[in-house]
Amino acid sequence: LGLRSLSSKPSKPPILLSETTPSGVTTLTMNNPKKLNGWTKPMMLAMQAAFVKAATDPATKVLVLTAAQEPPGYYCAGVDLSGTIQPMAFDKLHLMIKESNQAVFEQFLVCKKPIIVAVNGPAIGASVTTATLSDAVIAADTASFNTPFTRLGVPPEGCSSIHFEYLMGKETAQRMLGAENFIPTGAEAAEIGLVDKCVPLADLMPTAHALAEEWIAEGEERLSKRSHRGRDDTAHLVEVNENESKDLADSFLSEKFLSVQANFLASKGKTVPSMVFKFLIATRPLWKSLYTPYKK
Repeated sequence: LGLRSLSSKPSKPPILLSETTPSGVTTLTMNNPKKLNGWTKPMMLAMQAAFVKAATDPATKVLVLTAAQEPPGYYCAGVDLSGTIQPMAFDKLHLMIKESNQAVFEQFLVCKKPIIVAVNGPAIGASVTTATLSDAVIAADTASFNTPFTRLGVPPEGCSSIHFEYLMGKETAQRMLGAENFIPTGAEAAEIGLVDKCVPLADLMPTAHALAEEWIAEGEERLSKRSHRGRDDTAHLVEVNENESKDLADSFLSEKFLSVQANFLASKGKTVPSMVFKFLIATRPLWKSLYTPYKK
């Protein structure tokens, strides 16, 4: 027994932690801080399973989503594209991107339990836009919010094409989504309406839990009504998400986007993932002749 225990490898900690209080607050904690809590396929599958479970779990009344941290203390670096886009037939890859992207945001839209997102550090891409589809967003003073879609050569996602303007007004929404790539801090995000409140990092989880307990105390009427930061047109947002996901799949397989990803990964010394994107670039002319979205 001693020899077996010494030779066995220690088990990896769960990529997503879950803890439920007696009153019904379930905290989901993204637990891959060494990788900046990026949304790899395992992370996204774990989140999807947790949301599905919470929807029918009578012990869960409110969900709180946050992240474990190690220096440099990210909330989430967004979707790990190098781990999700792989060489395959173009039509299958296009469909996979569209359906995967759609599912990421739909789980925030259709979840039957209220969601509070507690952002405790820099957030990028989909981790920003999913947060805005929750019922409330609390930011720490260490947070920042980066939506670099224009720089990457992709259209807005996560309903941000309409939802950002609803939250912040047209001018500020364009500053974040457009070429300026304005990256507000937690305090700035609260000022412009991107988040509900900014608090010191030490107060973040107590504040999020206090809000969850307040909703629970209000009773079933409050808990049964989802509100995506004040709007209740879920069906419309689901449709917007589907259309954005189609556009995003087209753009993800554009030469500009693939080149940006290949060069970025190469600059980070990630040779194999970079080669995947270079392969996609090299074979893209064949895809264009075979797949309708790329026909002129």
